[in-house]
Amino acid sequence: MVAGLQGLDPIIVSGFARGIDIIAHDQALKSRLTTLACMAHGLNQIYPPEHIDFVDKIEAEGGFISEFTTGEKFDRKHFLIRNRIIAGLSHATVVIQSKAKGGSMITANFAHQYNRELFAYPGDLENPLHQGSHQLIRSQKAQLITGAEDLIKAMGWESKSIGTSVQKQLFIQLNEEEKIIFDCLKLVANESLDNIAIATGFSVSKTATVLLKLEMKDCVKPLPGKFFEWA
Repeated sequence: MVAGLQGLDPIIVSGFARGIDIIAHDQALKSRLTTLACMAHGLNQIYPPEHIDFVDKIEAEGGFISEFTTGEKFDRKHFLIRNRIIAGLSHATVVIQSKAKGGSMITANFAHQYNRELFAYPGDLENPLHQGSHQLIRSQKAQLITGAEDLIKAMGWESKSIGTSVQKQLFIQLNEEEKIIFDCLKLVANESLDNIAIATGFSVSKTATVLLKLEMKDCVKPLPGKFFEWA
C-alpha cells in the first residue's frame, strides 16, 4: 500500500514498534517518502533496541516525535498513551490487522473520536487477528480497503497542477471574508475547518459558510474529515 502512494508524496506515521510499525517505516524509506516515528519514551533512547539500524535513515527522511521527557524509560502503558498522537498527526489511519482488543483498536478509536478518516483491511473471518478490523468495518467506523487505490479514491487524493490553479483564480472576484480564508489556505497544503476558523478569527459556522461559497467558486476543495485545500 505504501509503495502505491509514492506518487502522492504522503507522510507515513507509525510507532516504531515491532511488526507492522517498523514495516511501514521501512517501506516508506524504500519508497523515498517522509516518515515520522512516534515514540513511547524519551528521545534519548531507542526501543526496541534491534531497530537501531533505522534511526539514521528515519532522521534523514523524517524524524522522531515524543511527548515524554528526556530520560523517561520505556513502559508498556506508554504505548496506549502515545497512540492518540499517532491518530492526531494523521489525516487517515489504516488498520492492517488487529485483535478485537489491542493497541491498533485504541488508535482507531482515537481517530474516530477526532473525526479523522479510518480504514481497515479485511481478513480471514475465523482468524482472531482480524476480528478488530472486522469489528471496525461492521460498525461503520472504518471503510474497507484492499490497497492503495481504495485509499486514494476514498481520500480524494489526486495530482494537480499548481500553475493551472493559480491562473484560474486570477479571474475570480472574492469579497473580503472569502479572500481572508482563501489566503489562509494558500499557505498550507490543506487544513481543517476548526484550524481555519482559529487562524482567521471567524466562528466555525461563519468559516463553514464562507468555505461553501469558495467551493462553489471552485476556489477550494473539500476533503474527508472536514479538511479543505486550495483548488
